[in-house]
Amino acid sequence: MQKLTEGQTQIAVEGETVRQVVEALEERYPGFKDRIVTDDRIKTEIAVAVDGEVVVAGLRARVGPESEVHFLPALAGG
Repeated sequence: MQKLTEGQTQIAVEGETVRQVVEALEERYPGFKDRIVTDDRIKTEIAVAVDGEVVVAGLRARVGPESEVHFLPALAGG
């Protein structure tokens, strides 16, 4: 994602849900949303962590005013 964010590793945006965070990032870095979202849900190959915990609520997951949101490659295995 750093290619889309001009090499920045941390970006401050406002939002109360992961959806709002993604929308704010898309506004600042066009194309970001297409890398994360498909059919109005987080892509299966992407995991979202809020404050260090992987969330299952996807775009509906709540985000606090001081939360850290990370978009990570999803891991699979058995």
